Order: sequence, then structure tokens, then C-alpha cells
Amino acid sequence: MLKLVLTLFCVLCACAPTWSTRTVDSHLGTKDLTRLQKVFVEGFGSNDLQAIFFSSLNIQLTDATQKEPLCKKIAALHEESKLNSFEKDYYFIGASKNLGCSAKLEEALLSKVYSSLDSELGSTQEIYYRLVTHKALGVQVSEATQAKVVKRLQELLKKDDTLTGLGYGFNVAVQLGSGAAFIANRVEDAIVQADEVDGKLLQFEGGLSITSLIINGAFGVAKAYNKPAPVSAAQAVKFANYFLSRRSVQSAKGAHVLIEALKTIGASEKIAPICVQLIGNGQLDAQSPALNIAIVDLLGKPLSPAPKVITAKVFNKKDNSVLAEKITVTSKSSDKTTYVADLASLKPVRGIYEAELSADGVYTQSVQFKVLGRVKVQSLEVGIAESDASAATRKQSVTYPSKLKETLSADTTQKLLLRTVLVEESNNKPLAVHQAFVRLYNKETDKEIIFVAEQDSSKAYKFDMDIGSNGKNFNYQSGTYNIYLTVGDASLSNSFEWLVAEIQLKFNEDRVKSKTPSGPRPEIVHQFRVPDKRPPRIVSDIFTGLCITPLVLLFIFWGKLGVNVSNFTLAPSTIGFHVGFGGILLLFFVFWLQLNMFQTLRLLIPIAIFTFLTGNRLLRRLYALRNSKNPSSTSS
Repeated sequence: MLKLVLTLFCVLCACAPTWSTRTVDSHLGTKDLTRLQKVFVEGFGSNDLQAIFFSSLNIQLTDATQKEPLCKKIAALHEESKLNSFEKDYYFIGASKNLGCSAKLEEALLSKVYSSLDSELGSTQEIYYRLVTHKALGVQVSEATQAKVVKRLQELLKKDDTLTGLGYGFNVAVQLGSGAAFIANRVEDAIVQADEVDGKLLQFEGGLSITSLIINGAFGVAKAYNKPAPVSAAQAVKFANYFLSRRSVQSAKGAHVLIEALKTIGASEKIAPICVQLIGNGQLDAQSPALNIAIVDLLGKPLSPAPKVITAKVFNKKDNSVLAEKITVTSKSSDKTTYVADLASLKPVRGIYEAELSADGVYTQSVQFKVLGRVKVQSLEVGIAESDASAATRKQSVTYPSKLKETLSADTTQKLLLRTVLVEESNNKPLAVHQAFVRLYNKETDKEIIFVAEQDSSKAYKFDMDIGSNGKNFNYQSGTYNIYLTVGDASLSNSFEWLVAEIQLKFNEDRVKSKTPSGPRPEIVHQFRVPDKRPPRIVSDIFTGLCITPLVLLFIFWGKLGVNVSNFTLAPSTIGFHVGFGGILLLFFVFWLQLNMFQTLRLLIPIAIFTFLTGNRLLRRLYALRNSKNPSSTSS
């Protein structure tokens, strides 16, 4: 079933668009490798045994003054490390060997390592680290021990078929030779568990370390036992894309496994992807359109052997019209990494194009580029007109890049007019640009105001400014202003700003004088809302009297009728209930005077609980007392 799923997956990958076969659009460049080297250098300064080990694998220290302190440091870190014993032993022994430490390893440590393979190993990870530790020490593992380890590996993989277990199992099998050939049948089980991201990346759950562990192990198994590559060409591209997306890794281990994984994928000639990418920003000048392409391996090195025949099919993205079916791409550098396609004979016009590149009929890639056009000012007229159109407009022509010799003059009853026709230099067709501005700049005040020139139905750009209604924009500041025409577009190679003319603007003097003087403004004092007018004092007094009337009547009736306090006792429940009840009434009175609702509730809750408990006790006592006086009523 797993084989069927894997086969279907490979078929779907093979049906992907042919313009990205066995190619990626990035690689580990010089900047990336320099940054990763910096990560290794920083690893030597860390207090992490693992980081020092992986740094020593990639950078060889030659300065004895650096080696000896590091050797002492890793010995101390080995003692303090909380890693698994087999893992920290490998890092310590490996780092000592890489650094060339003069101090001999302790006999107790060596004895533990030598005897480790004779004990029952608990995981494929432990087997792997014990084997590579023997290898680092230069100790040959006997055939009998290898057979024992192979048997133990089979037992562990039956119980633990996780990605981590399989990944270490693959790497162990590479160390054990033909006896572990059975592991080749488990490669598909691991590869099929890869997660696809956006149809572009393949990775295993667990991130960079697990993905690198499985890929390195799977390719190692295929090589050791003469098996086909464990992944298809399409899968190799997606795994390479994943590893390249992790180029910003910050740890020494991550940097090491990243480089190793890319080397592993790149070393498989039948499926290894290469990088085909544009050099520069992909913008070509229409006068000399040369398409520069970099073709390198995943680590930015020249391909070996170099591609013999590289061609390109070029078409326009706007209408998909083919510009050329087959353009030869030739080598531009001696190291066979830079190639160029000369498109001058095609005379491409301004626009966006796509080139489908093919190298030896094996590698194909699609790249997009832009051919920049050149704008030309066909005509420009500038003039002054009356705002009410009472007189004819006098316009003067200006030739780019010259400036109008005479200075224009206008006041608030007039308006400034400008009209220009922009055309493409190659065919003299009217051109629409993203940015067409008219900027007026005053040298004396160093102030400027910018207006947008709009394109009309005749494809000409027009600017019409009524001076009187725009005086506020100029702060009514009379003076000489430079008139600039600014033309810009992302598809133009010669965007420009042109000083067209100078103009003397005159604004009304009374408007200038009426301006708000500079300096601090009057202080704004916040005023709260004026309280509503209160009712007369007599109304408040009458209302208060009405509220007190029931209490006064109570005392009057008690005086007339007499108060029966015969049942009042000095029991705690009786006194407590009346004190609590009186406290509640007092609290309401204080609430009326000064407390708010939340303060009142906080005080009311404990008083109310106390009053409830004592009141309940009082009622039970009164009930019992009544029953004791009338036993006959109780029995009935």
C-alpha cells in the first residue's frame, strides 16, 4: 500500500509544469556561506559542547593559543553536560580529535565507550552515537559485535518506527555494512511521511534536524546497498527548496546539517536539482537588452560537467506572443557560472517578458524579466491665461531639455497652463506613465508645491492651475517660482525631472497681512460643563420632610399604643440581629450622604450575612419558646 501511494505521488510530481524541472531559483550564495561561517566561529565562544563540536567540524583552528583553552573548556563542559551519556561522549571525543588536543582521554571514559556496544542499547539513537564514537576513536568494530548490533537494530525498529528512530536507523545501517541491508526496505516508509508545504516544499515533522537526518540517512542507504535514489527528481527539488528556506539558521548544528543535506542532494547526479536564476534585478535596457543568468549547484559552485547547450524561448507576458522560439545562451565567465542571452536582434519593446530556459534538455526553468523603454518629450507648451477667459491664451513652446528664456508673470486673476505630449522613443507612440507631476519651487523660501498632470483623451498631459484659488497652497507668498515637469515610471530607463520655466507669481498684499502671525497661540483652558440649576431650597426641605414623616408617625403610634417589649431578651442572637439591622439602616444613611454604590456594597455584604445568621437564630428561638408555652397546639 505504501509503495502504491509513493508511486502515485511520484507520478503527480512528474506531471508538474516542465518549466521548473530539476531547478530551484536560489542557492547558498557567498553571503550565506559567510554568515554560516560566522555562526561556526561564534560556536567556539559558546558554553555548549554540541556547538563547539559542530564548529570544530567546519573550521580548523591552527592557533595553539586558541586550541588549548578550548580543550580544557570542552573537558569541563563534558562533565557538566546534561545531555545523554552517549551523545556528550561523542561530542567530547569528536571535538578533542578535531581540535587536536594534546591531553589524553581518560581511561575510564575510553573503557566505557569500548564496552558500550556489548551492553543492551536502548534506542537507534544510542546505537548511532556509539558507532560514530568508535569511528572517531579509530576503533574497528568486530563482525560479531556488528551482528549483535544489527539484531538489536531490528528489534528496536519493530518497536519504534518513528521518524527519529528510522532516521538514526538509516545512518546506523550505513556503518554496519551488508548485514543491515534490510533497512533499505524501510526507506519508503519514511519518505512517504514527508509533509508538503504550498506545493513547493517537502519536510518532515521535527524541522531541519529531523529532515536532514532522514535525507542524509536515506541517500546513504541507497549508496551503500546500490539502491535507486530514495526520492524522485521532483521531490528532490522540494526538499532542496525547504533546506534553502532555512538558510537563516542560527545554531552551529543547524548550519552543519543544512550544508550536509544540500551536499547530499547535490551529489546524486540523476536527480540533483541545480539553481537557475537571474543576475541583477531583471530589468533590461531596450538599447542593449542582455539577459544574464547564473547556473550553479545548490552551494553556488559551477556545475561539473558544465551544460553544453543552453537555449531560451522568449515570449511577451501581456499577450503571450512568442518573440523567439530558440535563443542561444552562451557562457560569459571562465568558471562557467554566468551565462548571457543577447536579445538585441529581437528588438523587444517596453514590457514584461518570460524566458523558458533549457539546459541540455534536462534542466528547465522559467524566469521573468522586464524590458525598460525610453520616454521622449514630443512637445510641451506653457502659457498664462485669464481666469475668466476674457482674453486669448498666449502659449509658448519649450524643447526638452531647454528652459524657457523669458520669465512668465501671473497674478490672482490668471491661471497657469501646461500641456505636453510624451511618446515612446522607439516608435513615437503616445505613452502613459505612472507619475507625471508639475512642481513649483521657490528658491528664496525653499518651499515647493506639487500638482498632478492628468492625461486627456488625446493622450496629452495637461496641467491647469488657477492662481487665485490656489493662493492658500502657496501661503500667499509672492515671488519667483521654478516650474519643473517630473516624469517617472517603473518601466522607463530615463525618468527625468525637467526645469521648464520660471514664473513670477503675485498674490494680494492684504491677504498676506491677514495671515495668522507666527508665535504661540493663546492658551486653551478646558471648561467643564456648567451644572444644571438646582430647585429652590423650599422644594428640597418639603421632600426631606415627606421622607422623614413615616419615621415620625411610627414613634407617635408607638407612644399612643404602647410598645410591647416583653419578648425582648438579652440573648446574643437578639442583640446581634437588632445591631445588624440598625447597622444596615445606618449604612444606607451614610450612602445617602457620601458613599457610592460600590463602596456601599463592599460594606453591606458582611453586615447582611451577620444579620441573616443572627436573625435566623432569633426566629428559631422564638418558635421554640412559643411551642413550649402551647404544647397542645403542637401535638394537634
